[in-house]
Order: sequence, then structure tokens, then C-alpha cells
Amino acid sequence: MIDSLYGAADWSAITPLVIVAVTALVVLLMDLLLGKRVGRYGAIILGSLGLILAGVVAAGGYGLHQTLFGGAFVLDGFTVLFEEVVIIGALGSLVLFGAIGREDRVAGATALLLWSATGAMLLAGAGTLLTIFLGIELLSLALYCLCGLAPRATAREAALKYLLLSSTASGFLLYGMALLFGATGSVTLSAFAAPMLAASPLFWAGIAFFFVGIAFKLSLVPFHTWAPDVFQGAPLPVTAFMSVVTKAGVLAVLARVAYSALPPQAASALLLPLWVVAGISMVVGNVGMLAQTDLKRLIGYSGVAQVGYILVALAGTTAFGLRAAIYYLFAYTLMNLGAFAVAAVLSGDGEEGTQLAGYRGLGHRRPLLAAAMTFFLLALAGLPPTAGFLGKILILSAGVASGYLWLDALLIIGTAISLYGYAKVIGAMYARDEHRSPTTPRPVVPLAWASIALCALALLLLTFHPFASSVLP
Repeated sequence: MIDSLYGAADWSAITPLVIVAVTALVVLLMDLLLGKRVGRYGAIILGSLGLILAGVVAAGGYGLHQTLFGGAFVLDGFTVLFEEVVIIGALGSLVLFGAIGREDRVAGATALLLWSATGAMLLAGAGTLLTIFLGIELLSLALYCLCGLAPRATAREAALKYLLLSSTASGFLLYGMALLFGATGSVTLSAFAAPMLAASPLFWAGIAFFFVGIAFKLSLVPFHTWAPDVFQGAPLPVTAFMSVVTKAGVLAVLARVAYSALPPQAASALLLPLWVVAGISMVVGNVGMLAQTDLKRLIGYSGVAQVGYILVALAGTTAFGLRAAIYYLFAYTLMNLGAFAVAAVLSGDGEEGTQLAGYRGLGHRRPLLAAAMTFFLLALAGLPPTAGFLGKILILSAGVASGYLWLDALLIIGTAISLYGYAKVIGAMYARDEHRSPTTPRPVVPLAWASIALCALALLLLTFHPFASSVLP
């Protein structure tokens, strides 16, 4: 019956999602049947292989343009690129469990992380309100559990805070979806572009509530206060995952709505409040990071600003702006994963290497780690010669071409403010700490070191061989 409704092409389009979801089941079954014989690295390696296979299969869909499952899922170059960002983010976060976390919990954490990634991949190709809500809840439900895995009270507090606030945001999102369905009589995004809806108050109200939910998921001002607290309380690999994968999935939804699911004559007015929020977020996020003494909180506030940068590229809803946004999203993913991998190498004995006081003198104790962290922080700051700098140049160009000069001005101001926050960490790493007692060398963490090397290499390739001019088919 199901096969008669949907053809083989429909099911092949979601094969990458199925691979990731089934890999999570296999990891759990292996842990159940083999127990300790699987070990920490068994679960990580199996999960990583599933993600790599999904990435290879997803790449095969690049260049296609298909609307599947009655419009519920769209397969095109846009979908494939966001799926690849999610897979890279999940893979880079998963390997960090090799350095952090109780061994008996790694298999369960791996499965939850893979299921959450499946939700984000579903968002990348979501073509209806129902698919969007399903993807967001699948993404979020696993994260509620992952946030509470660390053996400390702040982790349980972070999980509860994220559960309550995220559920409230989902309520706004669902209410907006109900209003949109009432205004259009359809849950398909393509139906929202009908010109007659520009004069519908119900449609305007639905979009407003919908964007409130999206703004919370992206941690935009004034819905950003949960992010630093949850980032700090969650285990380091989970924080790395949330910092990139959650944003990638929700940005895919926002971009698809902004570009193809609004009445043309009303699109600018409907989106303007979102661009205003993005502008404020660039300043507030960078100011908030200045006083932080924990790397996870610092990146949490930085993420508020970084999403604002990406929205500047999307503001004009131009093809060039979308290419610039995707380019910067790839670079941002690598920057964050690299910084968290450095923290993972410095972690041990139940302590995460995220306190900035622990980075003082790192340039003299661990010069390679300090050099890598400096490179990732310079990229986050947008200084040359890094992919972060090139990405911001592309974003500024997109803003100028679209006429949003005031957003470009706020981006420059926010970047200038952020320089102090990143320079503070870099300065501490290369300052001599005469009073610091000698530290016991940490054991070698191969997966974390490999992640650092791959992220740095990929960032260099993005810097000197940018694909921004040909990101979309």
C-alpha cells in the first residue's frame, strides 16, 4: 500500500536519513548484546562509519531537484549541502566522546546524537509544516537527554532549562503553524507564496508566531539567554553538536521559507523584524562574550552573533546571499568543531578543558594546541587569512548588493567588539604564567587530535579554494 503511494525514488531520497537512524539502532543493539566488549571506541567508530556512508550517499543527490512524498520532502542542491553540514557537525562532535564521558554511556550518547542529527537532516529538506515540526522535535528530544549526561548538577539544570524553554518555543511554533494552516488551508510551504495571502491578517500572525519559534531555536536576541547556560552545563561533545547542527537544521528551514514560501509583494515586510533581530544579535552576542571565563559560554554568546552574520547574507533573499550564507556556515562549523576539539585534548580526569584560566601559558606548555586554537579563534573573529574573513567579505558584499547597509554596519561593529573577546584568550595562551605549577601531561587523544588537524586543513582549503561562486547547481 505504502509502496503504491510513493515510488522508489521517494525512498531513495531519504536514504541518508535512514542510514543515520539505523546506525543508531545498531549501536544500541551492539551495546546491549556485547556490553563492555564494544567499548568506547567501538560505538564511536560504528557511528562515524554510518555518518560517512550517509554523507557519501547524500552527495549523490546533488544536482537533482525533486519534490517527494506529496511535497513533504524536497531534494535539491540546497538540501544536500545542509545535510552535509549536519553530517560534518555530527561527526566532529561524535569523535569528542573519545576523550570525554563515562565509557558505559558512550553508546547511548552516540545513538541519541545520531537520532538528533536525523532530525536536523529532515529539516534540511522539509517541504511542509508537518515535516518541519517532526524534524525539530526529533532534533530536540534527543538533545534534552544528551544535555543531562554529564555527572554534575549544572548538566541536569541545563537539560531542564532547555526542555522547558524549548517546549515553550515549540508551542509558539506550533501555534503559528496552526494559524498558517487556517489562512492557507494547506501545510505545504509552496502554498504560502500565493499573492492573495499578503492581505491576510491571519497569515501575518501565523508567520510572526512561526518566526518567534525559529528565533528561539537559533538563539537570537531576545530569545538567546538559554544558550550560554545550556552550553556550559551540557557535556563538551553535546555543546559542540548544539553549536553547529541545531543552527544548520533551523537555518535551512528559515532560508527555504524566506526564499520560496512568502508572498512576493509582502516578503520584505514580513522578514524585516527578523533582520532587525539579527542586527541586534550581532552586537549583543559579541558584547556578552567579553566577560566570559568559560569557553563554552564564550562560544554560546559568539554563536548568537554568528547566526546574525549569516542572516545578513540571507536578508536580500538573493542567490549570491544564499551562497555566501552556506559558505560561512561550512566555515563556522569547522571553526567551532576545531575549538572544541582543542578543549577535548585538554580535558581529563572528569574535568573539561573549557575554563579559560587553564589556557594561560598554553603556548609555552603545548605550542601546537595553542597554535591550533589561535587559528580557530582568528577565524571566528573574521581576521585574514582565514575562511572566516573571506566569509564575512562575502556576507558584506551580499548585504551591499541587497541594500541592507545598516546590517553591514552592525556586522562591522559587532566584529570589532568581538576582537577583544578572542584576543583575550589568545593573549592568555601566550602569556607566561610563572606561578602555575607543572601539570601532568594528558594522555594522547587520537580522535580529538585528528579532528583538530582535519578542521584546520579544511578551513585552509576553504580559504584558498572557496566554493562560494558555485555552491548551488
